[in-house]
Amino acid sequence: MSLLKAVGFALSLGAVVTVANAADKTVSYKQDVMPILQTSCGECHSKGGKGTAKSGLLLDSYEHVMKGTKYGPIIDPGHSVNSVLVQVIEGKQVNPSIRMPHGGVHLSDASIKVIKEWVDQGAKNN
Repeated sequence: MSLLKAVGFALSLGAVVTVANAADKTVSYKQDVMPILQTSCGECHSKGGKGTAKSGLLLDSYEHVMKGTKYGPIIDPGHSVNSVLVQVIEGKQVNPSIRMPHGGVHLSDASIKVIKEWVDQGAKNN
């Protein structure tokens, strides 16, 4: 096995272990979820952002995430399958034209899993 293949295998194994361990630990809003939201959603869903202007959704704090949009909450604590945030980042239960982030790189499966675990664990401000 070439060195490049060995490194690639080790990295993919590490990613699998990291994702598997996410279900075994408490997911932290501050350490795990907030960085994903800031990196992937912050450009549009911050003060003055296009997404905030259109939907009223700010993703710059726990309180704003839990408040949701002008249409209602996006998080159903304990139930990721019912949470609008999960639905729009997965793009499975919504019109594909509203999959988020709009026009950007979709979240990785690992990032989606972290957000789903956090919601399923009660969406705590931890």
